[in-house]
Amino acid sequence: MAKTKIFVSAYACEPNLGSEIGVGWRWVLEMSKYFDLWVLTRSSNQKSIEPWIKEHPQFSNINFLYYDLPNWAKWWKKGQRGVRIYYNIWQCMTNKLVKKAMKENNICVFHHVTYGNALWKVSSYGKKQKFIWGPIGGLETIPQEFTQNYSAKWRFIEWLRRFTVKMLPLNRGFHDRCSQADLIICKTQATYDLIPEKDRKRAILMTDVAVDTDLQSKTGKQQLKSDGVIRYITIGRLDAWRGFDLAIEAFEKLAQKHNNVELCILGKGSEKQKLQELIAKQTAKDKIKLLGQVSHDEYTNLLQMSDVVVNAALKEGAVTVMFDSLAMGKPMVCVETGGYTRMLDKSVAEFVDITDRNKVIDGLLSGMERFYDANNRQQVADNAAHLLSSLDWEHKGLAIRDALQKVLS
Repeated sequence: MAKTKIFVSAYACEPNLGSEIGVGWRWVLEMSKYFDLWVLTRSSNQKSIEPWIKEHPQFSNINFLYYDLPNWAKWWKKGQRGVRIYYNIWQCMTNKLVKKAMKENNICVFHHVTYGNALWKVSSYGKKQKFIWGPIGGLETIPQEFTQNYSAKWRFIEWLRRFTVKMLPLNRGFHDRCSQADLIICKTQATYDLIPEKDRKRAILMTDVAVDTDLQSKTGKQQLKSDGVIRYITIGRLDAWRGFDLAIEAFEKLAQKHNNVELCILGKGSEKQKLQELIAKQTAKDKIKLLGQVSHDEYTNLLQMSDVVVNAALKEGAVTVMFDSLAMGKPMVCVETGGYTRMLDKSVAEFVDITDRNKVIDGLLSGMERFYDANNRQQVADNAAHLLSSLDWEHKGLAIRDALQKVLS
């Protein structure tokens, strides 16, 4: 029986990376097991995709198409700077390519995978076909109390986000995408709840990440390091909403009780200087390491060497890290976001509800205290196996297949 043909828009799609880029890549790989795929991504991803495919010929059936704006039209974009404008221009510029490829190959199904921001553009041709949208998010907001300590830039960004979400009823583009989608895959409860009621019957909740089985070999018995230091680690882009300030303040309280603790922060971003200033004010400043961005291999090694993983993001953030942590049997302290946290339970993680700022800091401290105990950490390593069996990428692929086939049938 011939496989259904699907055109996939995956702006962010590259092997051996985390975050949104890794999501696009892993979704494409899993979908290719059940569907014939034509995948549109950025030309800059080609240099890493093609060598990987040569080493993994079982995925050579995926048809990749590449496009980037000409150099003269993208000189202003660097890294994350200008990404939203560039992405939306890219969507407009690739529309003819999408139409041509779908018509020439008799493809009737269009799946927009990345970027998964519900407020950002989708191919105007693709969304008029059999349209699968997601996983999407981007509609989560942060209570104003938490933003009072942010820089002026981030206070404005979060104010603008709250205003944008409040004005969703007037956002024509968002409502058009919701009404045209045959399936809307929502990453978080907040996004699902903001889908217009008339369209919500075509929406489902599904986290966008799964467990990397390659990391499961790194699980095992938790042991006290030879130096006796209990290492806490928190990872992600240094954006204000990711809650690094909350993790630092909680760790400061922990360090007042225990001398043999350390906090490592991995990532780069615009809040680096502000975090450095915050760290300098702490009595435990010598125990807090701001390590910047590291290679994927170094990230894996540092995660393996840590004892407890902390994710204080106030929205859906550091999801790949949390699933990697589960694969390694690491205990987790998480702010409850209504997204990936739905896939975990108390046996492997401590959950902190978003209430007021001081209570969140105390909740993070309580979780850090719980897993300071070596017996509790070992219990997590033992408990992780029962979750791993159903949260790996193979099972995620089956869930994606079933969700799509229900619509396609």
